[in-house]
Amino acid sequence: MPHSSRTIRQLAFWSIPLAFGVMGLKFVAWYLTGSIALYSDALESIVNVIAATAAFIAIGYAQKPADISHPYGHHKAEYFSAVLEGVLIVVAALLIVHEAIGGLLEPRRIEAPVLGLAVNASAAVINGIWAAVLLRFGRRYRSPALQADGHHILSDVVTSVGVIFGLGLALAFDQPRLDPLLALIVAINVLWQGWKVIASSVDGLMDRAIDPVDEQRIQEIIKAEAHGAIEAHDIRTRMAGRASFVEFHLVVDGAMSVEESHRICDRLETALRTEVEGIRVIIHVEPGHKAKDEGVVLG
Repeated sequence: MPHSSRTIRQLAFWSIPLAFGVMGLKFVAWYLTGSIALYSDALESIVNVIAATAAFIAIGYAQKPADISHPYGHHKAEYFSAVLEGVLIVVAALLIVHEAIGGLLEPRRIEAPVLGLAVNASAAVINGIWAAVLLRFGRRYRSPALQADGHHILSDVVTSVGVIFGLGLALAFDQPRLDPLLALIVAINVLWQGWKVIASSVDGLMDRAIDPVDEQRIQEIIKAEAHGAIEAHDIRTRMAGRASFVEFHLVVDGAMSVEESHRICDRLETALRTEVEGIRVIIHVEPGHKAKDEGVVLG
């Protein structure tokens, strides 16, 4: 197994026990205080546990090699994990709204606030460190599942910080209704984060083109390595999880031998695979009269 694949799978695995630990801390904070806002924060942590488990399973499946039934591989499995996470986030937000409305109708005072907030703050610190790790490696290895998990945990940190600050104000001004109001604000933030996760994942499932910077780099590589050809046009790219696909038409002199044109293709494929991690290359060779004087002109 490549180093990057092994690292992604290990990070996905360790997200599970960490999510359980943070969830436990947040439920302890809620138990100590009876705060609806802290309860809403704890509810979101249940989503973290389920999402971390789903991400681990999806990443393992996505790393399976291509087979007869899936000749292009299983890379898109990570997107399904991210979509599931987004849906679970929305469900958590609706549960929080339900609790918050009940708290507004029957406000109650918070017990043991200092200890409860301290426990919740420790959970937020752990989450913040882990979110930074997931986002860093998710971007480096282009893992949609790790990035979705990292963004969700980061939103959880923002939620926790807001709850701690808000509850501090509620205690300072002796306003118990601020507690359920904070829970409603948490729900709105959670809904927004869930929408972003779902939208990003669906975009990936729709074969979105790769990053414009990488597209420009691909064109530069073609221009540098396709000497002997006339032009490369109809360059199309798409992403599927950690894999990138590029397809283009390479125009060569009609009198060029198959062997010589094949050598140019081999050179291009080697250069692209060396410079762009995880790329799959498809090249269609065409005779000179098919030139369009567009794309990457080489002659």
